[in-house]
Amino acid sequence: MTDFPALLIADDGGPAKTLTLLAAAGLDDWLCSQSERTRTFVAAQGFKAQPGETALLPGDQPGDWSALAGVEADLNPWSLAAAASRLVPGRYRPSGPIGAATLGWLLAQHRFTRYRKASGDTGPRILLTSEPAAITEAVRIAEATALVRDLVDTPAADLGPGELAAAIEAEARIFGAIVTITKGEALLAANFPAVHAVGRAASRAPRLIDMHWGDPAHPRVTLVGKGVTFDSGGLNIKPGGGMAAMKKDMGGAAHALALARLVMQANMPVRLRLIVPAVENSISADAMRPGDILHTRAGKTVEVTNTDAEGRLILADALALAAEENPALVIDFATLTGAARAALGPQLPAFFTNDEALAVDFAAAGALSGDPLWRLPLWAPYADMLKSGIADLNNAPDGGFAGAITAALFLQAFVPERITWAHFDTFAWNPAPRPGRPKGGEALGLRASWLLLRSRYLPHGS
Repeated sequence: MTDFPALLIADDGGPAKTLTLLAAAGLDDWLCSQSERTRTFVAAQGFKAQPGETALLPGDQPGDWSALAGVEADLNPWSLAAAASRLVPGRYRPSGPIGAATLGWLLAQHRFTRYRKASGDTGPRILLTSEPAAITEAVRIAEATALVRDLVDTPAADLGPGELAAAIEAEARIFGAIVTITKGEALLAANFPAVHAVGRAASRAPRLIDMHWGDPAHPRVTLVGKGVTFDSGGLNIKPGGGMAAMKKDMGGAAHALALARLVMQANMPVRLRLIVPAVENSISADAMRPGDILHTRAGKTVEVTNTDAEGRLILADALALAAEENPALVIDFATLTGAARAALGPQLPAFFTNDEALAVDFAAAGALSGDPLWRLPLWAPYADMLKSGIADLNNAPDGGFAGAITAALFLQAFVPERITWAHFDTFAWNPAPRPGRPKGGEALGLRASWLLLRSRYLPHGS
């Protein structure tokens, strides 16, 4: 893991290069206050103070120089990401408050190095901040985001259901949480038939991972994450292009684990539960078939109309388990549908909830955290598409209409009305690089969810 605490430190007054933050609208006024020599150097580098641009300015003595960074007028989490990538290693003192922009500075320097060494870097870029009270929070969020990215980027050969369980156990040990794992055939005896049905075809046994932390007297908050460590599509096999990135199909579990980590780090006064059904959707003689009828923990039966709609099946058992404790809040994360990506693209996770107050709070948290999300409706009339002639539900309606909504409605069928519930259909992936956000695994909706939990369960959001 990247040593994030070493990259963001309280300003100790020691030597550092000045990093002047400039928005395009303020460039002319700033240039008017500078020497002709400075204006010449700025012009020679073509610096227009556009977001992501940088420039260097020489000082009066050898080795004396400073830097400029183009930023938005209102800083966002990624405003300094390009600067952290382009500036030479060293210590930098920004010209003003940097707020949430520390996140991009930190994550721009994170590398996934499990399979190859990072190239091109010669040392860290250290940011000095005059807001030391914000350092711990910024570092924790960067670490949680990096955890999501690294888990999602790990190929399925090295991250199957067992390794995902081990990653959860490792976090649990740090914070004294208790983990129970139900594996393989024991899933049937423990009444997780849908998890077993989806994962039984793989050589690596399916698991239901259940973690508890915190005082049972505190409000119960349950996080659920889809843990499909690889999705071939099953007998409804995906084409090669659709299967290429399916190591990321456990991205929901990675989000839920990272959010659980933030809760435990903050010692939030909640009774936290993390539930992850972990499976590989594979093909063998024992694979579930189109037309099979699956039983679920909730007692409902499901006609399998598409084996590639497996995530909602394992989540059905997980959500039914979550509801048994009557938690105050359930949040699930899943890389669930291509329909959500078609509707919203790769940067906006689709968000559903059965509670209007929660919807308002999530919208505010997304805006304040710079972690955008978009609410889609639990449109009740579309539940007719989930009807089956021989079971209580089907798992994949014909026609392809409203795919993200019908998937959410399927999940809602396993969440009792008394439970306040939110569902994220997240991509967990950057298909193309942007400053601070390389191609690969990504946390989408994590920061918004953390801010919501902070505002609800930490005194004064502290």
